[in-house]
Order: sequence, then structure tokens, then C-alpha cells
Amino acid sequence: MQGRWLARIIGTRAFRRAQRPQNGLTMTKRDPSSGTIMPQSGPDRRSVLMGTVSSAAAPVIARAAQTEARRVAPSASPGKPVDIALTINDREHNVAVDIRTSLLDLLRERLGLTGAKKGCDHGQCGACTVLIDGRRVLSCLTLAVAAQGRDVTTIEGLANDGELHPMQQAFVDHDAFQCGYCTPGQIMSAIGCVNEGHAENDADIREYMSGNLCRCAAYPNIVDAVKQARAQMKTASTQ
Repeated sequence: MQGRWLARIIGTRAFRRAQRPQNGLTMTKRDPSSGTIMPQSGPDRRSVLMGTVSSAAAPVIARAAQTEARRVAPSASPGKPVDIALTINDREHNVAVDIRTSLLDLLRERLGLTGAKKGCDHGQCGACTVLIDGRRVLSCLTLAVAAQGRDVTTIEGLANDGELHPMQQAFVDHDAFQCGYCTPGQIMSAIGCVNEGHAENDADIREYMSGNLCRCAAYPNIVDAVKQARAQMKTASTQ
């Protein structure tokens, strides 16, 4: 229906343009017998051709617009749950979620993994940081459906048989926390920082950890903890 209306509108406009003088000038023609230039009524050949081409192209344009609209249409209703499979801390979870659900809300409210914290819910504090395929992401800004088929690691998945991850142990050794609210995000971001090769010196650590805020201002201790864990993580990776 929309395609037919679009074709009619384009065809009508093209015909009207063909009826108007071009560039505000009166169309003329020369009398072959007398050589006299006389006004010409009606559209000239160029205008008729332009109108014909425009009218013929209208259905094609309409069909293309409809095809594009169908292509970008969402495949699922926002209010209808979709089934997804996630691998979190080496365990597979099959859940039905609203496609608008953030990874953070899924972890905390559906799976009981409350280590990742909801600080600002705007991606500005870093308290919700988790690892996806080894790289740090802000789970409050990541849709749960976007993590399907990928490896998600949270603070709960770092310890191995009761033994703390080197970064967790370093935070304890250097007292790199006070209230502890931001600590899970700080630790996950610090692991990502080391894995990315951005922890070679104090300046790099401060720069690449700047997205994680600590309202208790334990930043010097956090830098020391990252440096200690960096050496242990590099040693473990070579063994």
C-alpha cells in the first residue's frame, strides 16, 4: 500500500514539473516556414522524458524502501523473552531474557552473581566490570544477548579450588580497598589491564585504570597491587 502511494506521489510530482517552464523561462519553438520564434504550449521533449523516467522509477524506489524497512525491523518484540545460552565462569547457563536486559542485571538478578556492582548504571564508575573473552567490559552497558556464545568471567570465577587469583591476593596484601564496593570491578579491570599489556609502569596503570573510580581513594595501593600481580601473572603464563 505504501509503495503504491509513493509511486503515485512521485509520478504526480514529475508530471507537474513537466508542465512548468524550466528555470522560469517560457518555452519557444521556431516556425520552419517563416523562421519566426513563437511560444510553445505544453511540455517540451526533455520534460516529458524526465517525467516518464521518474514515473517508471517510482515503483522501484518504493520496493527498495519497503525492503530496507523489513531488513532493519527488529526480529523479536522488546517485551517477548528470548532464549540465550551463556558461558559464565566456565558454566553454561540457559535463560530466557528480555532483549533489553543488561548483562549486569542478568548476573545479579537472575543468576545470583552479585560480585559485579551497580554503581552508576551509566558506564562511568567501572564497578560493574567483567571480562568477556578475556577483555574487560562494562556489564551495565552490555546487553545480555550480546554475550551469547562468548566466555564471561566475573569476580566469582577467579579463585581456583579456594586459592585466590594473584590479583585478588595482591589487593589483600597491599590493602588496596576500604569499603570494598568498587573492589570487584577494580580487580577485574586490573586483570584486563595486565592482559592487554597496559601495566608496564605506574603511569600506564593509572591511565588504563582511570575508568574505575574508588571513592575511598585507595589509588596508590591499587597501583602497587597491580604491579605485584603483574609479575606473578607473567610467571604463571610462562609455566
